[in-house]
Amino acid sequence: MIEPFNDEYFMKKAFAEALQAYDKGEVPVGAVVVANGKIIARAHNLTETLNDVTAHAEMQAITAAANLLGGKYLNDCVLYVTLEPCVMCAGALGWSQIGKVVFGAHDEKRGFKKYAAQALHPKTEVQGGVLETECRELMQDFFRKKR
Repeated sequence: MIEPFNDEYFMKKAFAEALQAYDKGEVPVGAVVVANGKIIARAHNLTETLNDVTAHAEMQAITAAANLLGGKYLNDCVLYVTLEPCVMCAGALGWSQIGKVVFGAHDEKRGFKKYAAQALHPKTEVQGGVLETECRELMQDFFRKKR
């Protein structure tokens, strides 16, 4: 029997957030934070909407999860995000001590693994490539339409 609440299930929820960003003209990145098998935060890029370069999906999700939990540490949480986090987001995730990061598409140009592979907390697990094709194609389609 297939586990209904697995990495693909939660990545699909993050992808739904990315679609909302896409529809708003934002770079289509979506994220959800999961604790004890339940989504506790949902977010997507809002950099254009808020005129704020720090308003990445991950940053929004970290803030929402921390506010809900009443503390700054997310040790027992998993972040699902459609694109490999950038250095800024990886730093924030490191400070939050997130338990696990699962991302969709790799970001060869701006991903944290290229520039700051050690930015996350040492105990944070990382898994990439979940629904990678769908996440990558959405991003490519967005930028193709921009050009």
